[in-house]
Amino acid sequence: MSTRLDGRVAVITGGGSGIGLASARRLASEGAKVVIADLDEAAGKAAANEVSGEFVGLDVTDADAVRDLFDSVKADLGSVDIAFNNAGISPPEDDSILDTDLDAWQRVQQVNLTSVYLCCKYAIPHMREQGRGSIINTASFVAVMGAATSQISYTASKGGVLALSRELGVQFARDGVRVNALCPGPVNTPLLKELFAKDQEKAQRRLVHVPVGRFAEPEEIAASVAFLASDDASFITASTFLVDGGISAAYVTP
Repeated sequence: MSTRLDGRVAVITGGGSGIGLASARRLASEGAKVVIADLDEAAGKAAANEVSGEFVGLDVTDADAVRDLFDSVKADLGSVDIAFNNAGISPPEDDSILDTDLDAWQRVQQVNLTSVYLCCKYAIPHMREQGRGSIINTASFVAVMGAATSQISYTASKGGVLALSRELGVQFARDGVRVNALCPGPVNTPLLKELFAKDQEKAQRRLVHVPVGRFAEPEEIAASVAFLASDDASFITASTFLVDGGISAAYVTP
């Protein structure tokens, strides 16, 4: 395995499961010191132990806690080189705009979009001081497409992540700080498995549109995270980094 992340410090929100956990494993395997921030203490501690990293219990919607996370990482580990802002939710209450109430809308916006704003706000000053850093924000292929089977707040939140990432990538490019929006297609994570369990027909309607013919594995998304975190992506910023099996390019699938 590559050692291209030797000496780098990576902070991963939502690192206890799914894409976050797979990315923690991948970044650690390439030499990074990983700090996992998660609301789920048991999962987060287990993940941190697995990758010989550190765990911080975190509500990503708490501004003071997010600020303290990045300040403490810088103070304790010496740098904040990689911020993978990945925490997110997709609750069943978030559905068609006709059925989604304001409370569900606001909850998803807080966790999926406001948390990314907070993580960027408090990671960027440390990266500017260092003169380098890579921020990877988890958006989604739904940020560039419309879906008849809507999760309206989720879709809007991911569109916000995409726009925020693009603007920050432009604004801080000359400070050595790269900001990219990672846009996965459907990924075989606990969230997707829950969707399958609750609504097989809805899940199958998603799968049929993926040209590759399957959902992504978390490890495939983690490989893209490691690339964007590394100097191999040194000329990539403000990008819509689609890792979607071709779904966003397909008019009809094979």
